[in-house]
Amino acid sequence: LPKRGFKSQSLKFNAEVTLSALEQLGLPEVDVLALKQAGLIGELAKVVKVIKTGSLTKAVKLTGIGATAGAKAAIEAAGGSLA
Repeated sequence: LPKRGFKSQSLKFNAEVTLSALEQLGLPEVDVLALKQAGLIGELAKVVKVIKTGSLTKAVKLTGIGATAGAKAAIEAAGGSLA
């Protein structure tokens, strides 16, 4: 019999954003609603995580958004913060 993999139904509620996308967005404060309005994440997304791809030169304050360890270090090095 063929084997089928498991695909979690909760994956459709997760989204990832890169540092370069935050750089292009250019907002001083970013939350989930701002990312949805900019079209960077889907409308169903509830959990957003920033991943370290690209670079960030502007200070950005993230509200209600998680980040990987490398992305958190890059955001704080640019003068931003996570809340």
